[in-house]
Parts: sequence; C-alpha cells; structure tokens
Amino acid sequence: MDAVISSYEPVLRLSIYVSVFLFMALWELKAPRRQAVMSKHSRWLNNIGVVVLNTIVLRILFPSAAVGFAVLAEQRTWGLLNNMNIPIFLSIFISVIFLDLTIYFQHVLFHSVPVLWRLHRMHHADLDFDVTTGSRFHPIEIVLSMFVKITVITALGVPVLAVLIFEILLNATAMFNHANVRLSKTVDHRLRKVLVTPDMHRVHHSILKNETNSNFGFNLSCWDRLFGTYIAQPLAGHRRMEIGISAFRSPRDLRLDQMLIQPFRSPAKDKQFER
Repeated sequence: MDAVISSYEPVLRLSIYVSVFLFMALWELKAPRRQAVMSKHSRWLNNIGVVVLNTIVLRILFPSAAVGFAVLAEQRTWGLLNNMNIPIFLSIFISVIFLDLTIYFQHVLFHSVPVLWRLHRMHHADLDFDVTTGSRFHPIEIVLSMFVKITVITALGVPVLAVLIFEILLNATAMFNHANVRLSKTVDHRLRKVLVTPDMHRVHHSILKNETNSNFGFNLSCWDRLFGTYIAQPLAGHRRMEIGISAFRSPRDLRLDQMLIQPFRSPAKDKQFER
C-alpha cells in the first residue's frame, strides 16, 4: 500500500493542486474581496514561475519527497509512532496535527530570525494577495522547510498516508487562505473557529509590523489563539489595508529574477526587526 501511495503521490498531488487552484481562481474572478493593485497577468506569470522552479528544485534534491522518507522510516521502524502499538487512524490524526503545529512554529521562526526573514520576505513582498501568493516562496525556504518536515517525519515515525494527507492539505489550505475571495461575515466567523480563512490570513500580509507578526497558521486556526499571535481584523480594514513590505514596492520587484535575489539585498527600509 505504501509503495502504491509513493508511486502515485506526484500525480495525485499535482491533480489536486491544479483543481484547487482553478477553483479558487474562478472564485476570485466571481467574488473578489479586494481590488487588485498590480497587473494580474504579470504577477501570475512570475508567481507561477516560482512554483515551477520550486517543483524542479525539490524533485532534483528530494526525488522521493517527504512521502519517500516516511516509507523509509516505516521500513526501518524509525520514530516514535512506528514503535507504538496504536491504531493507524490515531497515528494519522496525531501526525497531521503535529505536522501542522510544526509548520506554525516554522513560520514564527522565519519571522523571528533575520537571516530566515530574508528568505521569507519574498512571500510577503507580493503587492496583492491572491491564490498565487500561497505558493510564492523562495526556493531556499522551500528546501529548508522540506528538511524540517523530513526531520519530524523521521523522529515521529509519521505514517505514509498521513504525510500525503498533510501535504495535500497544506497546499490546498495555503491556496484557500491566500485567495482574494469574499466570504460573508457569518461564514468567516464560523469557519475560522477551526480553519484559517482568507480574511484571517490577509492580516498577516499587512505592511504594519504588528499585523505581519500575527496569524501565522496555515491550516488550523487554533495555534494563533493558543500562543497569543491572533489578530481578528486589520486596523485599516480589509479593503483599505496595504499589502506587502516597505522594502520592495516597485513593479520591478515582482519579477522572478528580482524575487530570487531579494534575500541577498539589504534595503534600508526593511522595518521587520526595528524596535
């Protein structure tokens, strides 16, 4: 069973990714939350270019991806769960929750350590907030994130199916909570009790430092409430709030080549670590 999952993992993930992407893109077109600041054609071309580049890099460096490491850990009985006699459904549940918590803390860390923020700020430098923003991460950050996931998968002994479920959830929820879609206040209020909604995560992309350093969750919304990083609404309101960071605000900064060199630039106006 694990071998089958590993074999079909790339096709399954790609199929679900494309399906969710198209659904969210059509939703944005039908019911946008905010008016776009920049040309969607240019932004999408460059943001999708990052996705293609990241996919190539990961497949070169990690041919078997995270699922492959889960298969290896299970075969060699590495990790806590692989040495415990508990039902598989419970192992999967624990693993998905723990991996989600790991991504939350990883996200906090990338905002807290200057050298890591240099990588992560490429994600925040997008001047609009839509479905493509959810996949706009620097290749080095993507590689570091994979190392983090592999470490947790190996140490915890995460089941292969749990890894696949989590990776699909992570991609799908990232596209959902970055989407420029309009939800009613009632639906948003109820949904964000469990999941991170677009309005909740949009606060995180505010140009204001205290709002940028809030709402770190990607999937479950409970972590921000539990660890005191939750902000319900942006100060300026969702339609008037400014997206991005102060250091990179020209159309040129949205180009793929400029995004890739952002970590190596030292702009004087980067306010993230000012006290």
